[in-house]
Amino acid sequence: MRLNDKVALVTGAGGPMGCAIALRMAQEGAALVITDISGTRLAETAARIKAIEARTAGLLSHRGNILARAEVQALCDQAHAQFGRIDVLVNVVGGIASKVLYQPFLEISEERWAGTYDINLSATRHLVRAIAPGMVERGYGRIVNVASTDFAGQWGHADYASSKAAVVSLTRVLAMELAPHVAVNCIAPGLISTRAVDVIPDAKIAERIGHTLLGRIGRPEEIADAALFLGSDESSYITGETLRVSGGLAAAL
Repeated sequence: MRLNDKVALVTGAGGPMGCAIALRMAQEGAALVITDISGTRLAETAARIKAIEARTAGLLSHRGNILARAEVQALCDQAHAQFGRIDVLVNVVGGIASKVLYQPFLEISEERWAGTYDINLSATRHLVRAIAPGMVERGYGRIVNVASTDFAGQWGHADYASSKAAVVSLTRVLAMELAPHVAVNCIAPGLISTRAVDVIPDAKIAERIGHTLLGRIGRPEEIADAALFLGSDESSYITGETLRVSGGLAAAL
């Protein structure tokens, strides 16, 4: 029970990756605060957490748009009212602000550019501002951000790749500024079986798998295992790092 007596907040908990992380942490004894913009998906995750055998730790399920600072504050106020603190923060929310997945830089609209940066940075920024002061005051905290191997560069993803590079950089800065009691690390997933994969052209998936040493798409549970490691005391001497969970995907950097 690696997270026994710990309180973990997981964003994007209605999606495959966020759900897997929340379930993994629940299995390890954590009290959970979960949030997602979809109430239906969030309820499904909450039901799966409650179904874990012999589970006694608390659960708070809060639907909201955490790109909005006011909604983040409402979430954190409710979490502190129920549990008194947050020990582990996992920032999963991210994506591309367009139904067109790949678009050359010269064709990306200002709306998409701003929206993608908002999705990938605003929630993390708002949550860290709200939660990190309490971690510093108590002298303990774990923050796990989720980027992407695309941070190293990917054709047609100028907005997404550069915003994920910003997440990697922000992780390093936060590790410096919140040291020595709060560890801040980042996971950079490769191609993972989530809803995003459903809209990637088959040829692009085959190309990515061809550049992956393990020769397959990753599972959300494999990201969850990495998040558990970085969110637990097993990673007590690790901070400011970015862990690629990509099956050995060859990246540009």
